[in-house]
Amino acid sequence: MNHSLHSADRATHLKVVVMALVASLAVAALGIATRSHVDYTQTAHVIKAGKPIVMTNSNAMMVR
Repeated sequence: MNHSLHSADRATHLKVVVMALVASLAVAALGIATRSHVDYTQTAHVIKAGKPIVMTNSNAMMVR
């Protein structure tokens, strides 16, 4: 029974490395499986300019 990684033998180190590798592969597989399958094609939408308007936040006169 190894209570510290400093005093652990080679087999214990190997077990820790293998478990870390398995856990990281499981997280990566879960992330790939749960991502949304959205089509990322880019389309351009044309927006035509409308009538110009003036927006102010006070009742002061606006000088142009």
